[in-house]
Amino acid sequence: MKGNRVFQKFYYGWVIVFIGGLGVFFSGPGQTYSNSIFIDQYINDFGWSRTEVSSIYSGATLIAGLLMMLVGRFIDRFGQRTMMVAVGSLFALACFFNSMVSTIWMLAVGFFLVRLLGQGSMSLIPNTLVAQWFVEKRGRAISIKTLGSFASAMLFPIINIWLISNWGWQFAWQFWGILLLIIFVPAALFFVRNKPEDMGLVPDGLKQKKASNTKPVMGAAVQAAEQNWTLEEARKTRAFWAILVCVGIPAMVNTGITFHIISIFGSNQLSAGTAAMVLSLMAVVGIPMSLVSGYITDKIQTNYLLFAIFFIEIILLLMLLVTTSFWVAVLFGTIWGIANGLERISINVIWPNYFGRKYIGSINGVGVTMTVIGSSLGPLPFGVGFDLFNSYTPVLLATLIFPLIGMVCAIIAKKPDKAEVFGTEN
Repeated sequence: MKGNRVFQKFYYGWVIVFIGGLGVFFSGPGQTYSNSIFIDQYINDFGWSRTEVSSIYSGATLIAGLLMMLVGRFIDRFGQRTMMVAVGSLFALACFFNSMVSTIWMLAVGFFLVRLLGQGSMSLIPNTLVAQWFVEKRGRAISIKTLGSFASAMLFPIINIWLISNWGWQFAWQFWGILLLIIFVPAALFFVRNKPEDMGLVPDGLKQKKASNTKPVMGAAVQAAEQNWTLEEARKTRAFWAILVCVGIPAMVNTGITFHIISIFGSNQLSAGTAAMVLSLMAVVGIPMSLVSGYITDKIQTNYLLFAIFFIEIILLLMLLVTTSFWVAVLFGTIWGIANGLERISINVIWPNYFGRKYIGSINGVGVTMTVIGSSLGPLPFGVGFDLFNSYTPVLLATLIFPLIGMVCAIIAKKPDKAEVFGTEN
């Protein structure tokens, strides 16, 4: 009897958080930190130039990003469970396709598929799913889910190098395709439920019995306080457009730094091993920081956190100019991890916090579109700048304008109210 009471007190939303974390972990084959391990293999095996491979990667990412708004609408129409199973299955097939790449056009298709299904869809769907199950505890729930993302960033490069060294790059792609089919897809099929109401629950906890007339049910109070905006309504607010800018800038800057970090550190007389250490350190620091961020976002207005993120981003860009020793590199990686922990939680939380749960797929889909587009544009300015000046200093200084713009947009991005925008809450 006691064990049954304990079970009844357990909220199924935490199972959803675990599967959401599993989803963002398995987005790995579509992420830059995983794909970068394969680049030299393609160049060595097929004789393609680094410029060719990089340009195709950026182009494929850009096209994939433009389609994410459509994926968001599919989430609202078909639900997260159906989309998780479908996307997970297609993503596995995309991994198998990438294992058979032999021409530059096959590479382009392969990059497009893993960026659309992996980086985009496998990040978007878990974010919208967890947002459905939590309101008051949304920040901490998303922070726990985000642990899957940091674990993915830490493990995928290491595992890929090991797989490629022992069995070849073709097998590495097949390995991830098999794991998607035997681990992620069944978990999504059997355990995901789209929202707590499907199980007779309310966000944040089990549905309570009717209280007295003077004490309203907590779940009902939470739902009543939440405003649900359609995408069309959200577009009419300044906050929506300001948030889009706040989402796109970190994606662009972080991807630019990550893509060129070995070259940036090399120009500062630091080894590739030090650059790899910084990437791992960033992910390690990001794990506890993301947990702390979850609690912070439940207490502090999200746009204030975005302002802090852009301030730290300015510090990071300036630090790259003077990161010429191992210990300064360690400090850089630590601060970068702090910024990433804050960023990943804040950006994921702000959409449902501002615009509600009902149409979160469509709205967050636009946000992910901006993220993917930003990440596609990031590497190019750094590459062109280095080719023109034979130094990263001019492009790093020029890039400072973007976090400054982000700070202004963060101030503008105050939570909207329907009564103020439309004169009614309906």
